[in-house]
Amino acid sequence: MEPISLRTPLALLLISLAVIASVWWWLATPITLARAPIDPNAKLQCVSYTPFRGAQTPLDPTTQIPVEQIEEDLANLVKVTDCVRTYSIENGLDQVPAVAAKVGLKVMQGIWLGSNRFKNLQQIAIAIRLSKEYPNVITSLIVGNEVLLRGEMTTADLAANIRAVKAQASVPVTYADVWEYWLKNREIYDAVDFVTIHILPYWEDVPIKAKFAAAHVDDIRKRMAGAFPGKEILIGETGWPSAGRMREGALPSRTNQARVVSEILDLARREGFRVNLIEAYDQPWKRMLEGTVGGYWGLFDSVRRQVKYPPGVAISNYPAWKLYMGCGMALSAATFLAAWLTLRRRPWTPRPSAWIAVAISATTAGALVGIAADKMTYESYGVGGWLHWGVLLAAAIAAPLLSAHALIAGRSLPTFLELIGPRDYRGKGALMALLAIVMAVTTVIAAETALGFTFDPRYRDFPYASLTMAVVPFALLTMLNRPKEGVRPIAESVFAGLLAVGALYILYNEGTINWQSDWTCAMYLLLAATLWRARAAQNPG
Repeated sequence: MEPISLRTPLALLLISLAVIASVWWWLATPITLARAPIDPNAKLQCVSYTPFRGAQTPLDPTTQIPVEQIEEDLANLVKVTDCVRTYSIENGLDQVPAVAAKVGLKVMQGIWLGSNRFKNLQQIAIAIRLSKEYPNVITSLIVGNEVLLRGEMTTADLAANIRAVKAQASVPVTYADVWEYWLKNREIYDAVDFVTIHILPYWEDVPIKAKFAAAHVDDIRKRMAGAFPGKEILIGETGWPSAGRMREGALPSRTNQARVVSEILDLARREGFRVNLIEAYDQPWKRMLEGTVGGYWGLFDSVRRQVKYPPGVAISNYPAWKLYMGCGMALSAATFLAAWLTLRRRPWTPRPSAWIAVAISATTAGALVGIAADKMTYESYGVGGWLHWGVLLAAAIAAPLLSAHALIAGRSLPTFLELIGPRDYRGKGALMALLAIVMAVTTVIAAETALGFTFDPRYRDFPYASLTMAVVPFALLTMLNRPKEGVRPIAESVFAGLLAVGALYILYNEGTINWQSDWTCAMYLLLAATLWRARAAQNPG
């Protein structure tokens, strides 16, 4: 081989590794807050507590939380808070007041109301009994949580239940709901002792960016105080998710969660209002209802039960960034190696553009594989979720390796006909057949996610990282090695049209300030263009 054949890929490899290192250095840059979310010198006023771990879920009525599990959790929480808020007495949660009494915590006892009147009466009776048994622990009763928002009870029935509880309880009584529903149902104000509102900037109809979240909470609190004078306004739920999909400009992340919580708590200290954070521990079961984002509102992680943001420790969105960077560099090197081994078997001098395409593919995959793996770990829920995102990540890792081989060998991107079509379109080698499989997997998952974002987008995650890792090598391969002759395959054309139309609708529906959506749609369009340019040629003879 001529010396230039070794110097060029080696120089491009070094540039690729430098870019990957720079990207991860930037992504992992930590933030240091003036006041930590969990301040050892100033306990939290109150946090929402639900004890479910792993596969445990209140959606299964047979779930019963052992008292030992609650004891472990509350012994942990008493180090950081003076109070916990509960939502129900079912699934073993009626044990919370007794455990709280032992460890020295106060309890805002929740009463879950719904459309089942008999069950409501049971909940109310048990909660009132607990408030009398633990008068020094239970500080208030919260009669219903967002039952008006869910549309499971009329305002008149709710007010009647609240008054019935007040007639029997010796502690203050309130109702909790999203702040707009208090304004829509002002008669509830007369029935309660204090007003409990939920302000969740991420879930607002017009989502609020993290940097404006604390100011938004304060604005709403002041607005509610003006609308309901004479009674205390308790912020019964507020916080920010640490993982999940963007909503317009509202980005869930570790740094954003830490910043928002810290700023809200600082505001509460300065202006003297009460606030309850949602929530103590991440709750995996909520992902069944709210997607990935539902499971990541906790200050403690759900597995190790440890504080996410220990005091004095800088906060990064990627604590394992060194591992991700190393894996990215290894994938980049493997992509160059695949190209070099191809050249060894076919000694010729490929065009410089081929090596540049290999370098772009290697660098893109190397920079994003850590993000894709990180997303897979928190976006995969259940066997189906792990299979779905695991297959896409496997295809994303294989795409640059197989495309590097094809780029250097001068081969074009295979079509679906070469995988499942007539025999005279097949027989181009095992590696090309594998590349066709990877292409098919990527296309099918891309189309499935695009349809999901079109018809049911609210809780879906954007697969921008894995999708980019796979689509960029395909696009480069089609750009450089497109066959001069052949028919346009029908399947590719159909998928191209679906992806293009879906991407345009998603951009319209999600808005252009959601960069996760913009990025994903850009990959849909790039994949659509790649599929549209595909040509299938019959084997000679």
